[in-house]
Parts: sequence; C-alpha cells; structure tokens
Amino acid sequence: MSKKLVTYVLLALLLNLTCVRLAAGNPNATKEAHFIQKLRDGISKLGTGPQARVKVELRDKTKLSGYIMKADDEGFVIVDDKTGQPIPVAYPQVKQAKGNNLSSGAKLAITLAVLGAIAVLVIIFTPKT
Repeated sequence: MSKKLVTYVLLALLLNLTCVRLAAGNPNATKEAHFIQKLRDGISKLGTGPQARVKVELRDKTKLSGYIMKADDEGFVIVDDKTGQPIPVAYPQVKQAKGNNLSSGAKLAITLAVLGAIAVLVIIFTPKT
C-alpha cells in the first residue's frame, strides 16, 4: 500500500512541476512583447514627418537616423538622413530607439521662458529718465 501512495505522490509532484513550467511560459517572450508595445507607443507619440526625428539601432547592429515617414502596427518607415531613402523597419528588429520631438507643452514652456528672459533684459537695460 505504501508503494502505491509514494507512486501517486511522485506522479502528482511531477505533474505539478510540468504544469508550473508551462504556466510560467517564456519570460523573454513577455519582456520582448512589453518592449515592442512600449516602442509602438513611443513611435506613435513622436508622430510622423520631418519634426519626428529618431535614431534607431537594430538587432543586427545597423544604426539608422532620420525621421519617421509613417508608422503602423507592424513597423514604421524611416527616411534616412544621409541617403534620403525610406527604410521600412519592423518593431521586432529594433534593439534601441531614441526620438527627439518636443511635446506642445514643452514648446510652450520654452517659448514662455525665452519671452520672460527678453522682458527681464528689456526692463534691466531700458534707460531711466
């Protein structure tokens, strides 16, 4: 009787171990999916056109810089600075991406700071009568 019990316990432990491994899945796949979603969101936030500047490093060590001509769910198209040619890039190909496009709030803050500095300079250097 005890051999049967030990066999069932070992079988249950083996089955449990197998189920836990299947449920955990591949953690690298979830990290990559999260990175792709974050990249997709960042590209959509940058927008398209000459003001949407981006520098991208691909998994094959290729480096691209230019602006985003168009973007969709599968990837985006970069117009290369050097050649002027459009280069399609799929999101899974991207290793690292850096974009520089100021939001309208940042542009407004910079404009107000410059205007404030000009006003202070005018007040300081205006001759007093």
